[in-house]
Amino acid sequence: MAKKSVHEILEDPDFKELYGKRMRIAWTLTVLELILYFGFVFLVSYNKPFLAQKLSEGSVTTIGIPIAVLTIAFSWVFTGIYVRWANTTYDGLVKKVKDKIGG
Repeated sequence: MAKKSVHEILEDPDFKELYGKRMRIAWTLTVLELILYFGFVFLVSYNKPFLAQKLSEGSVTTIGIPIAVLTIAFSWVFTGIYVRWANTTYDGLVKKVKDKIGG
């Protein structure tokens, strides 16, 4: 099988599907991460009294600590979502396109 030109690859329906799916998940996870991160930054910037509240009477831990930890944890979760998607969906689509174009 002869290799395809760049134009043929870009016009290939499987390549378009691959590109579209990757862009959708990339933008979705990016927007979620930015909302999470900047939401925390704005909370730190504009509502320090809320973050300074103690978790319970006599506690030394403020509510800001678990919120910060959850911010980091959700970033890991988003990474895990992407890795799982890449391993179960994206890699298969890449193989299909590579096989089709002779790569």
